[in-house]
Amino acid sequence: MSNAPKLVTIFGGSGFVGRYVAQRMAKEGWRVRIAVRRPNEALFVKTYGDVGQVEPILANIRDKNSTRAAILGSDAVVNCVGILNETSKQKFTDLQAYGAGQVAKIAADCGVKTFVHFSAIGADIDSQSKYLKSKAEGEAKVKASFKNAIIIRPSIVFGAEDQFFNRFATMAKLSPVIPLVGADTKFQPVYVDDIASVAVKGVLGQAKRGIYELGGPEVASFKELMIKLMKIIRRRRIIMNIPFFAASMQGSFFDALQKFSLGLFTNNILTRDQVISLKKDNVVSKNKMSFKNLDMTPTAMETILEEYLYRHRPYGQYTELTEAARDLDS
Repeated sequence: MSNAPKLVTIFGGSGFVGRYVAQRMAKEGWRVRIAVRRPNEALFVKTYGDVGQVEPILANIRDKNSTRAAILGSDAVVNCVGILNETSKQKFTDLQAYGAGQVAKIAADCGVKTFVHFSAIGADIDSQSKYLKSKAEGEAKVKASFKNAIIIRPSIVFGAEDQFFNRFATMAKLSPVIPLVGADTKFQPVYVDDIASVAVKGVLGQAKRGIYELGGPEVASFKELMIKLMKIIRRRRIIMNIPFFAASMQGSFFDALQKFSLGLFTNNILTRDQVISLKKDNVVSKNKMSFKNLDMTPTAMETILEEYLYRHRPYGQYTELTEAARDLDS
């Protein structure tokens, strides 16, 4: 009987969520294979474990041969691949539906026993949002190959590398106005390391099969989250609600600009699909498994946000010292 460490392949393992899963799997003593399109840009993952324990490998989930090569010999597969915006080369359906299905099918053909897949709260096959529709299609294709798959649907994910709080904090440094689409839409922000922990439980067989919807301990509107953010980064900004009809027109304009710019412009500002998604609350459903089913208590935002958002303050890490000095002078 072999005593060699087990092997997990993580597709998208160098991304925001994937890197946290990789770190936790390495701490569990597993060998970790990071399947990415550009291994040279993922060399930092090697530091997550002992020499040779964590290795990046070339793989594109739209290519069967490289996907199979990345999976061969694996005991478990975790799929973290996903995009927030479409480009001329990266489409929701290609990556989040067909790509996810292909990874799952090849994993099943290769004899992999455990499959963990990251989706999103709001995934709905009938959704008008292409993003949410593709997420639901991906889930269906994964379950077609793995009836015992663990599917994780997080709400807005926060952490040092997030694209939510960091994005609006950067905007606040440049603009006196923070425009919001869906200011009353509710979110349940969840800490990235918490959802990574659930993925690891899935790999280790410590979580029941099925769908987990994961959100933090606090539900807040978009506007309330921005007020919290402004307080943390010590900035006063006007928070302006943009009506959905106006936002839809703006998103359509930026989408068209991306389409006809021949790749010179990428719409990272606002897409029409994002406007559609923002019309619906992004919170955990009562009829789905959650942290409670795993006896886990999710991390509160206040515990983490200050740790990485301080760099967006007027004086960065010296802001509190500056404020204290002002108090002494007054």
